[in-house]
Amino acid sequence: MKIQQQRFEGFLKTPFLWNGVLGDLQQFSIPLFQEKTTLNLDLSKATRLGNYVEQLVFYQLENTENIQILARNEQIIENKNTLGEIDCLLKRTEVPIHIEIAYKFYLYDDEVGGNFLEKWIGPNKRDSLVLKLNKVKEKQFPLLFHKTCKPLLKALNLNLLEMEQQTYFKAQLFVPYQKEIQLKQINSECVSGFYLRLKEFKSFVDCKFYIPKKLDWLIIPHTNVDWMDFKSTESNILEFFKKQSSPLLWMKFPNGEIKKIFVIWW
Repeated sequence: MKIQQQRFEGFLKTPFLWNGVLGDLQQFSIPLFQEKTTLNLDLSKATRLGNYVEQLVFYQLENTENIQILARNEQIIENKNTLGEIDCLLKRTEVPIHIEIAYKFYLYDDEVGGNFLEKWIGPNKRDSLVLKLNKVKEKQFPLLFHKTCKPLLKALNLNLLEMEQQTYFKAQLFVPYQKEIQLKQINSECVSGFYLRLKEFKSFVDCKFYIPKKLDWLIIPHTNVDWMDFKSTESNILEFFKKQSSPLLWMKFPNGEIKKIFVIWW
């Protein structure tokens, strides 16, 4: 349970990617951290990070005053085809809200064309912030208005015209090594570390390293892990690169300072 508590605390302390409205997406507001909140939840079946985070969100919502969860992870199906999923329907002080949940890791790549938001991409270049925002607006939110969603709303006694739609969107952001980035539109507190390429990584031979598994990306770095030397770590990184995967590392400097970094394959 200790490691699950560490993940939970890391999740709670992760800031929302923006406050208020971004574009036309309203962020759900909830206290970032509840002191001495102990996780009492079986997460053994949640093996994917996205699903794991959803369960943590539901747990947080259930333990927050004036919030009543009405439905979660509702599959919207038409003629045996799954159109998508409604993450969460709830009432907050009797206001009905449809919430879509996201917890993402993005890197700022100045070489990507477009505006500031378009430069935030996934560590393996397979997704991006703008793609996710568009998916919420163009696919996930409209699901609520699809005809196949009517029976669900009726069963929950919800009036579609009274419902609000909001995001629960947290993120860890990583900026290029030794570059200053002026964050606009999004929360600068989300910056969790930096990223670099292997040739830059080679300058940290005096450091120690730890490569957490995906679910442990939530955890705030600490010293009580099995640290590896540079040579062993570099060997592990090359194995990730063979799969076109950019590993997340904890890097401990000789002075004891710990940083969270990505070493990118691209």
